[in-house]
Amino acid sequence: MLIYFVTFISFILFYKYSISIKKLPSWASEMRLPSFYLWEDLLIFNLKMTSYSKMKTDDREDVKTSAATESRSLLDLPDLALETILEKLEPADLCKMACVSTYLRGMSMSDYHWKHHMKQKWGRIFGPAAKKEWQLYIASQKDLLDSEEKRGFLRGYLSKLWPVMKLKSRSRSYNERKSFVPTDSCSILSCYRALETAKFSFPAQVFNRENGHVGFVMSCYDAELSYNCETDTFEARYPPHGPRAVASENGVTWERLREARVDESPHDLHVSNCLNDLRPKDHIEIQWRRNKQFPYGWWYGVIGHLESCDGNETFCRCHESDIVALEFKQYAPGSQWRHMTINRKDHREEGNQTAGFYGGIKKLYNKDEISMWQQFWPTDILE
Repeated sequence: MLIYFVTFISFILFYKYSISIKKLPSWASEMRLPSFYLWEDLLIFNLKMTSYSKMKTDDREDVKTSAATESRSLLDLPDLALETILEKLEPADLCKMACVSTYLRGMSMSDYHWKHHMKQKWGRIFGPAAKKEWQLYIASQKDLLDSEEKRGFLRGYLSKLWPVMKLKSRSRSYNERKSFVPTDSCSILSCYRALETAKFSFPAQVFNRENGHVGFVMSCYDAELSYNCETDTFEARYPPHGPRAVASENGVTWERLREARVDESPHDLHVSNCLNDLRPKDHIEIQWRRNKQFPYGWWYGVIGHLESCDGNETFCRCHESDIVALEFKQYAPGSQWRHMTINRKDHREEGNQTAGFYGGIKKLYNKDEISMWQQFWPTDILE
């Protein structure tokens, strides 16, 4: 607007001066009309230059806006959007994301995300007994670190200072965001990583041990497992049988595993709380061991009918008897392993050195438990 005003005032002054001061020479009158057109051209030129300058300014602003848009990073997203993205990532990608920045490392390492991955991969076999062992493992590692710190003041001082240094660095970079860096060494990520790298071995149970050896068909034994991430299988180390050395088995697959029982040693007798509920055709698993020096294994069977019963369900009274018939149909009729009877009232451990010793009984109510056993059913009846 200032350019327009100056141009207009100049034109007026020039015009008045040319007609009022004195008579101009003859050639001056001939210049008046061209002068008007000259100023008009200048005015139009100024308008064009102003418009062009404004267009250039707008272009520069668009370029800056575009550059600013292109320079936006993942951290510019709201926390909710970031959390949603991280929830979709696989463990390997989540670890890569942790390398992007300090803040993303904190979010990627949080238990919120790793709880899902832990449950999805390890939940079926990493039960309460394994969690208890993990807590003991962490405690032992802490004691080891504490003893190492006592050996050198500087090392201990730095180990205590390191979390503070991380916190200060974190607050300087993202002082408006909440810290997600886990401070607990027992975090789910730590457990997941220890399992994946085989730094931590945990208790579980293995079906058909020793690659389905005929002597262990339809059984399930306690073992200590170590994971092999390259083959996606496990090494199983079984408790020693008396004076024998620890037996181990490689290449154990996921479908042959289930979680270990809580606070129950394979050498302890299981307390049978289901004896009064047992009826013919019920699915069970029962402890059995070769002799007193062996640990127990769990063996699959069903409740059968007593010899005095013809099997007619209408007239069957087997469930009223103190004697319970156990049947192991994976063995052929006439085999010494096919039938066994126990006393419902005072059953503890029954058997002898020839037939082995039968321990506690667990009734299977869950169809998934039953189907897991039946998937190992032998193709040929055992003798």
